[in-house]
Amino acid sequence: MATPAGHHRTGRMPDPPRQPDPGGARVLVVEDDDGLGTQLVRGLDRAGYTASRVRTGGAALTQIAGPTPPDLVLLDLGLPDMDGAQVCGRIRERTDIPVIVVTARGDEADRVEALDLGSDDYLVKPFGFAELLARMRAVRRRTAGRTGGGDADLLRHGPLTLDRRSRRITVDGRPVAVTAREYDLLAFLAADPGRVRTRQEIFTGVWGDWFGSPKVLDVHIGAIRRKLGKPELIETVYGVGFRLAGAQAARSHATATQATGTQATGTQSTGTQSTGTRGTGTRGVVGPADPARLPVQGGWRQELPG
Repeated sequence: MATPAGHHRTGRMPDPPRQPDPGGARVLVVEDDDGLGTQLVRGLDRAGYTASRVRTGGAALTQIAGPTPPDLVLLDLGLPDMDGAQVCGRIRERTDIPVIVVTARGDEADRVEALDLGSDDYLVKPFGFAELLARMRAVRRRTAGRTGGGDADLLRHGPLTLDRRSRRITVDGRPVAVTAREYDLLAFLAADPGRVRTRQEIFTGVWGDWFGSPKVLDVHIGAIRRKLGKPELIETVYGVGFRLAGAQAARSHATATQATGTQATGTQSTGTQSTGTRGTGTRGVVGPADPARLPVQGGWRQELPG
């Protein structure tokens, strides 16, 4: 008997052709079921997306605030640490990243709550993978104007600008050369300026699983401060972590620093060597309590490779 057109001789349907539109778009799957989560990631990768998966709402929010946020989120509602509807609301408070709820909850009340909290679509399990891909394409078409392109890839904070697309950093229009790890660290802090990030949050969001010395964070912070030329932009919250300073505070600190530098230069010109740049200038900018810049035998501590 002739084999029907489009079928293999084994009887298995061929894989659907890749759609041209994904273009490697990053998709975050928030799903605590290991079996379904693994299948979704594999299927999305085959469909042309770049997929990753987390099991909890907290991990999803960390990814959203990270240096490379996803382009779309597939969100389960039944998560082990918090309700998915709450996660959806917190995502929408921070960003316009499209969210599709993928859940076993089919009640109208659940649908209404998720949509009211900002989800862009709602898909009930079980579902066909082709339908999921179609809904993803439709959501991306509808939201194309609010995400990606133009200023959407730029993070601006006072004199600091990060271009997430090209991974370039400028300060007052001056390009700053940093390592890949230094960029990720600064982008992680810049994603939510003013918010204190604990050391553990930073290690999880930037390094992932890290089993080395915790001092590596202090060394990288010190290197970034030095390269930016504006150490006041990154504030140390002792005993907790770090934060990107508020834009107004950064400007005020920069003005004070300029005034201090001018005064030090004038003092040195009168011949009072002991109160010149060494006493009031560079050390005053960095701060003697900065753990990333403590002097060591033979000079300043060296930064680790990114």
